Amino acid sequence: MTTTVVLADDQALVRAGFRMILESEPGFEVVAEAADGHEAVAAVERHRPDVVLMDIRMPHLDGLEATRRLASGDARVLILTTFSVDDYVYEALRAGASGFLLKDAPPEELIKAVRVVASGNALLSPAITRQVIEEFVRGGAPRARPAPGLQLLTARELEVLRHMAKGLSNAEIAAELVVSETTVKTHVGRVLMKLQLRDRVQAVVLAYESGLVQPGSGS
Repeated sequence: MTTTVVLADDQALVRAGFRMILESEPGFEVVAEAADGHEAVAAVERHRPDVVLMDIRMPHLDGLEATRRLASGDARVLILTTFSVDDYVYEALRAGASGFLLKDAPPEELIKAVRVVASGNALLSPAITRQVIEEFVRGGAPRARPAPGLQLLTARELEVLRHMAKGLSNAEIAAELVVSETTVKTHVGRVLMKLQLRDRVQAVVLAYESGLVQPGSGS
């Protein structure tokens, strides 16, 4: 099955590089390129891709607002960023992005990241995601009141959410709790359903904003 991708970046050379990497790998097709957020939204509406590689800093309409406009659709947004901490990365997560990818990541990481996001998972394994979220929380990211939905979770589901927020995979959570990976998947699904969340990234954001997990509370 082919994974379709839209590339959104205001630098043509960056788009060309990503296109070359993706299309050199079987099973990927770049269906459109966009130089700003308006073009990205239009391209997604036209082509209905599986994944959007979205730069945050673009003219006319930035990647943050474009991600927000795409949040209700089926396309998964993978944010392109530098590790010098873009000011809007945290907001992009809240807007519905499914993860991060460093612009200077090696080709194999790009391929892996697109596959992970296209499969419906959030890109939370790399420490980048956790570190960026923690940095923004430390720096005074907006804190919400405790989410009412947390009261719907069982003690075990809260435990699973805490581990998710620390960036652990299902297999790692299973090892921590001494249960099967299938059991963990069931708990994760229930957490997302009860909290009405799209994916694990949104679960991480909620966990930090609600105070369920504190920055630096674990690796």
